Amino acid sequence: MATVFVTVGTTSFDSLIETACSEEFEKTLVACGYRRLVLQIGRGSFVPPDNSSPNLQVEHFRFKTSIAEDVQRADLVISHAGAGTCLEVLRAGKPLVVAINDTLMGNHQTELARQLNKDGHLAYGTCSELINKVENLNTSTLKKFQPVQPQVFAQFLDNFFGYH
Repeated sequence: MATVFVTVGTTSFDSLIETACSEEFEKTLVACGYRRLVLQIGRGSFVPPDNSSPNLQVEHFRFKTSIAEDVQRADLVISHAGAGTCLEVLRAGKPLVVAINDTLMGNHQTELARQLNKDGHLAYGTCSELINKVENLNTSTLKKFQPVQPQVFAQFLDNFFGYH
């Protein structure tokens, strides 16, 4: 069953969860072929209603020890822009749409999402742009994320400082 996993991490990001629970967003998911929506709602005050439809099964939870299994089962992940979550999803090779929390002051997460988007690894936007981002996502154009190779970085530093 084609699944979308939405995660907000350890904080609250009610606007993302509210957007994901909107009737328009759910219609978009169904039109894109998704049949299951799993929401990790974190510390948010908004709790999704139990309103699975015949076309879209919806479930939610606050926290788990690990979301790795949810990421692996997902065909698409929609996430806050936390570095840990972005890297976990990209390392798992899953398509990722990052939702920027534009209510945060001094939001460093925007820079991370912008750079990963520029490098071709993900799509990103605000919650108000999320439906458009999902509708227009072409997963075949996303570049595979290459994990960091510490030995390459160490060699670069050795060369830079003249040790080799």
